[in-house]
Amino acid sequence: MSLPRSPREVKLVMSFIFREGEDFASAALAAEEQYGPVDFLSEPLPFDFTEYYELEMGKNLWRRMASFGPLIPPQNLVEIKLVTNALELQLLNEQGGRRVNIDPGYLTAAKFILATGKDYSHRIYLGQGIYGELTLLFKKSTFTSLPWTYPDYASQPLIGLINLMRKRYLWQLKNTGVEGSRVQGVKCTA
Repeated sequence: MSLPRSPREVKLVMSFIFREGEDFASAALAAEEQYGPVDFLSEPLPFDFTEYYELEMGKNLWRRMASFGPLIPPQNLVEIKLVTNALELQLLNEQGGRRVNIDPGYLTAAKFILATGKDYSHRIYLGQGIYGELTLLFKKSTFTSLPWTYPDYASQPLIGLINLMRKRYLWQLKNTGVEGSRVQGVKCTA
């Protein structure tokens, strides 16, 4: 029999897709005010894997990946996705389209999860209209893609960046006394 126990805290990660640097700065500042200081921020990367956002956001889009210092309980991902959706709505362009797309997720030592409002066969319902997608698995010293992983998340440099964020997460677990603990300070003996 497996007994329920609280999960280990996880590292909050966000992807920001944008055209104008000021729009990214506004969204990142709002996220930082909500979730604590950013402890990793990638350089802007061209977002050219798909034209999905171009009608709404325009051409020549960029992506920046960020992770946040404070670790979070994984169940907070639902509320975080709802907050980032609301933030996107605050940053609409003149035509009513988004100026920034924010995709929150989290990583652990073994996996990278993204939050979405879209159901599909490989997504698990988390609550309040939000699903979790197992996007990447960590094996053989790196994150690896799955058959449904979006092509950009399955490629470099994103996998390399997520590997770096994982190293930061593992360092935090080891050096902040979180490694042997669980969410809300409940110690785990096994």
